[in-house]
Amino acid sequence: MRELLQTDVFRRWETKLTDSKLRSIIAARLFRLANGLGGDVKPVGEGVSELRIHYGAGYRIYFHQHGNALIVLLCGGDKSTQQKDIFYAKWLAKLPENQKANRYE
Repeated sequence: MRELLQTDVFRRWETKLTDSKLRSIIAARLFRLANGLGGDVKPVGEGVSELRIHYGAGYRIYFHQHGNALIVLLCGGDKSTQQKDIFYAKWLAKLPENQKANRYE
């Protein structure tokens, strides 16, 4: 199982989600991602990938993988903010490790 880390940006985005079904879907998808079963994932450039969730507004989670052991959850959004979120995720991925991630729980 890969370790999941999260940026403060991702944590704040996730805590704002009020739909309990969406939160359950996200938890299940992240569990699968940590176990090497990404599902609907596509690279968006500069080492950042997009995990697509086909529910509601079309949610996305942007992450950066370090080797086979570590996945950093950068930020999240939906289809309406996709281009801005991709730009932001690429910027976050360039920050030094100690400034951007905490253990995901």
